[in-house]
Amino acid sequence: MFLKIILALLLFCFSIVGNAQNEIPKDSISNKLEEVVITQNKKTFSNTNGNIKVDVANSIYNSIPNAVDLLAKLPTVQISSDKENITVIGKGSPLIYIDNQKAGINDLNALAVADIKTIEIIQNPSSKYEAEGRSVILITRKFSKKDSFRTEISEVASFKKQYNNYLGFNSNFKKSKLEWKANFNYNKLQPWESHSIKYQIPQANIASDYDVTALTKRNQFVFGGGLFYKINDDDYFSVSINSKLQKDSFDINTTTYNKNNSEINNVITWTGNQSKKNFVNFFLNYQKKIKPFDAQFFTGLQYSNFDQGLFTEVNDNYNDTQFEQTQIRDQKFEINYFSGRMDIEKKFKNEMKLEFGGLYSAANSKSDVAVFYTATDENELSFYNFKEANISGYTQLSGKIKKIDFSVGFRVENSKVTGKFKTDEVPLLDKNYTNLFPKMQFTVPIDSVKSISVNYAKSISRPNYSSLSQGSTYINPYFLYARNINLVPTITDEIVANFQYHDKSVRLSFTKTNNPVYNSFSFDDQKNIMTFKDINFDKSAAVSLDFTVPFTYKFWTTTNSLVFILEKIEDKSAVVLASEPYLYYSSNNEFRLPKEYVFTLNFWGLTKQKTGVFETNPRLIVDMAVSKTYFQKWKFTLSCTNILKNNTETEKFTINTIYSKARYVVDNHEISIAIKYSFGKIKETEFKERNIDENQNRIR
Repeated sequence: MFLKIILALLLFCFSIVGNAQNEIPKDSISNKLEEVVITQNKKTFSNTNGNIKVDVANSIYNSIPNAVDLLAKLPTVQISSDKENITVIGKGSPLIYIDNQKAGINDLNALAVADIKTIEIIQNPSSKYEAEGRSVILITRKFSKKDSFRTEISEVASFKKQYNNYLGFNSNFKKSKLEWKANFNYNKLQPWESHSIKYQIPQANIASDYDVTALTKRNQFVFGGGLFYKINDDDYFSVSINSKLQKDSFDINTTTYNKNNSEINNVITWTGNQSKKNFVNFFLNYQKKIKPFDAQFFTGLQYSNFDQGLFTEVNDNYNDTQFEQTQIRDQKFEINYFSGRMDIEKKFKNEMKLEFGGLYSAANSKSDVAVFYTATDENELSFYNFKEANISGYTQLSGKIKKIDFSVGFRVENSKVTGKFKTDEVPLLDKNYTNLFPKMQFTVPIDSVKSISVNYAKSISRPNYSSLSQGSTYINPYFLYARNINLVPTITDEIVANFQYHDKSVRLSFTKTNNPVYNSFSFDDQKNIMTFKDINFDKSAAVSLDFTVPFTYKFWTTTNSLVFILEKIEDKSAVVLASEPYLYYSSNNEFRLPKEYVFTLNFWGLTKQKTGVFETNPRLIVDMAVSKTYFQKWKFTLSCTNILKNNTETEKFTINTIYSKARYVVDNHEISIAIKYSFGKIKETEFKERNIDENQNRIR
């Protein structure tokens, strides 16, 4: 039925174009031609060496009100259901840059889509970028030199299981050397989620099954502002602040079946939760051109604060009797982060470029947990402090030798980490380690349309600071979700070869990873409690073959990605099974129709994944949207996300002799209506802000 609808829509689009062409009289061309205007539709997607670049400003994607939702529409990019984590297929969590400046998820939430010119997914970043990422999402904003202003008001009505509303305001003003930016968003959201887990513990003769649902009422304020002062053509000074303030009220309802030997309990659990998440980020930047050496100098300071609190009241009902209060949990987490950096770039006449710089950063977090047990009238208090200091330096040389383009560089990073409970005399964590991260890439042209490139990189992935706290979530009397203060960084070595032909590419890569992070179970037989948390596995390895095939035919532009992956995850605590290849595929299609209508049809999917330890189900997500602009000021967009309603994800694995089968239901079927009104105009903007916090994506 769905395929018939799509086919009918496509036939309708073709008929519109055909009729529009047939309605032009022949003599109107031969006898009334007064001028010739040559136009070229700019491609929305382009591909170079497997790096996909998206023209946001001139496509339907600029109607999406939120930058995070925009990224979710791009090939190989995956957004978690809570919109707090971003991954690239086969690459893990990417670095995010805005105008070549490091950013995090909170900066994306404060970024106006109207300011975005292009987005590029860089698969093999050089040592110019931090060792933290195996890929980079580079967002480039619009630039201009004219005094003017522009203000945009947007309203999005979103219909999922519950109604969600997004109201946005964005304004730019430029006069002479001074430019000002401000944005404000008020989002009233009602996210819904559900999941269930069946597990068995043979050695304890336990079988359990629970099903949980939660509906959140969320008020979210996102705002930002900044001043940019252009001293001269090469030098500037900027100050910026952005923030996201969020309050949640949500009930969690759980039904549980638990069999322990011959004892069977059916439990209904209700938890009332009040939560807050407040983030503030402030930074100063200064750039100066050193003319005697023809070099560019940059320095900056940055401060970030993240404050999170969760108050929970737990009530359990055993075997259909009555609800009784079990616990009251009060959990607080706060982190303060400071960083300062310096970068120098020197270009030589022979097309060589030398870059070097350094960074110092310091993080200090506190996680406090207070649990009151109603049955025993006892309080359990725990206070944990975490500190981390990083010093890093990098250098990179790039250019061309004869016909070969090259980039060679490395980073050195030293980290000092301490973690201590307030009641302990000796720190639980006390580490001091140094890592070297080389990166190199060589590109050899075969002819004017074909080239081969080879890349090697060593990278690191550090847990975000919230994951390194002691927080936990009560699901039922037998099950907890917990964080892990003992997580260590993940180190990955990667070798990539890429063949480019025109705008099409084939990429083969091999990766080897130590200490990857995945989900795991542990069982406390004294308390009869199962804990679900992330741990470091022993190792993993993967081989992937990636095809990127874009093309354009008349009014139809499409970009297709196919990624074949064979991955094996291993750990001594897990049952390791045979790995099987799986496929990721995506297709982004845009149809530019008469009367400035734009229609998009996008889909992506994953086949069944067997990665040694984990087995997950296949998925297919299909999105559609149509957009129309009136009077160059009003833009209307009607969108439908996941029209097939494929919103169930399953996962199977056995760890510590515990067999588990999990089912997650994601609330991603959405119908939305977006309206944008713009007045005033800034043709280009010169505003620049350089986010110097290389670890900001860890502050959540």
